[in-house]
Amino acid sequence: MTVDRLIRIFAGSFILLSLALGVEGSPLFVSRWWLAFTAFVGANLLQFGITQVCPLGWILKKLGVPEAVPQAH
Repeated sequence: MTVDRLIRIFAGSFILLSLALGVEGSPLFVSRWWLAFTAFVGANLLQFGITQVCPLGWILKKLGVPEAVPQAH
């Protein structure tokens, strides 16, 4: 598992969870304020796409997660 792949997994999971908790028709609905978390994750993904800077990426690298799988030649 690489840093980029884990970032996508975390972002997708957070978006789906916050939508489940923030959309009134959901059986898991808690509060519409959870949609703010969805917006935060989306904004962070946009910022990461533009700047290539991601706090989660820094944390995963510090934990020893490899940045990319070495290519076989």
